[in-house]
Amino acid sequence: MRKLSLLLLVACAIALPASAQIKVRGKETCAKPDSMQSVDAGDKPGHSLMIQKGTCTWSTPFEIAGLKAVSSVDVSTGEAWGPNVTQHGYDTATMDNGDTITSKYSGTMKVASDGTATFNGTWSVVSATGKLKGISGSGSYGGTGAADGSGTSDVKGEMTLGMHPMSTAAKPAN
Repeated sequence: MRKLSLLLLVACAIALPASAQIKVRGKETCAKPDSMQSVDAGDKPGHSLMIQKGTCTWSTPFEIAGLKAVSSVDVSTGEAWGPNVTQHGYDTATMDNGDTITSKYSGTMKVASDGTATFNGTWSVVSATGKLKGISGSGSYGGTGAADGSGTSDVKGEMTLGMHPMSTAAKPAN
């Protein structure tokens, strides 16, 4: 009985840190999109729908579970009413060991007359692979964009690592 109590205590001590929220922060730099299209909605001047896909690097990587973000693929849609744009998309970050974290985001963007832009919004994790499977998290982002569609984002938030079941080696023997 004493052995079982000790094993349960150790399991609880290991599980508590695994479920703690971890603050994350990073800077993502995205090149001009590989693919970008804008189509006039046809109802009013300045109303258009957009879709784009591009690649990004983490110039200041966020870190989680001993892994650092290296690159991302970003896919988004947008709706513009003149200089005001709403955006929705998915960003899949690849970590230095090959695991991925996919986040869904939405936000707003204000485009200046020279084509530069400022934007901000919120994100939440929707899936992850490998060591990060089961992770959850959310946060905010904000940044600037150039007229060619490239830009930088400051990303911050909190993530919680998923709970992993105890291995058979940690189970008490009968």
